[in-house]
Amino acid sequence: MKTRVGILISGRGSDAMALIAAAQATDYPAEIAVVISNRPDAPGLDKAAHAGVPSLAIDHRPYGKDREAHERAIDAALREAEVEFVALAGYMRIMTPFLVKAWAGRMINVHPALLPAFPGLHTHQRALEAGVKLHGCSVHWVNEGVDEGPLIGQAAVPVLPGDDEETLAARVLAAEHRLFPVCLAAAVSGKAAAPPSDALLANPPLA
Repeated sequence: MKTRVGILISGRGSDAMALIAAAQATDYPAEIAVVISNRPDAPGLDKAAHAGVPSLAIDHRPYGKDREAHERAIDAALREAEVEFVALAGYMRIMTPFLVKAWAGRMINVHPALLPAFPGLHTHQRALEAGVKLHGCSVHWVNEGVDEGPLIGQAAVPVLPGDDEETLAARVLAAEHRLFPVCLAAAVSGKAAAPPSDALLANPPLA
């Protein structure tokens, strides 16, 4: 039996499409049950629908500052779709402890940097400003910190002379499309065992 995976996105959905494509293989251990976006205009929703994957928007804006209420709606949709595991694929919302705890040990994220370097936003610009020779992407378990969870896998790409943010981002994105499906397969199959709960929940709650 394949593990039913829900994907959360906020934008173009290219990482989600990489997972959807990988899951079409008969020997892949996961199937994509639903794609959910916090932005109704996210291009990834149409892409997922065209690929035959149920997709829906749960707009965060009507919830105002009540992030947990928005996450409870997402959680309900995941459970209605009988999701067993969650993959964050360009989901641009900082989560509250509610959703992290609800899916502890069953939620992973892809991040466009070689963590622990450059957590958060604007990773490519920051990498260029720092003058690093290697950049890349990471897949990690989600905990209550921002991009702090235990690593599952990483892929490095060179920073080339003349790179700007756009060219470097494209090279990293291609690496994400290769890395994320491999790490998701490892996570759902137990080859990348979920860390102890204290590694996922020990950080202080988000303000």
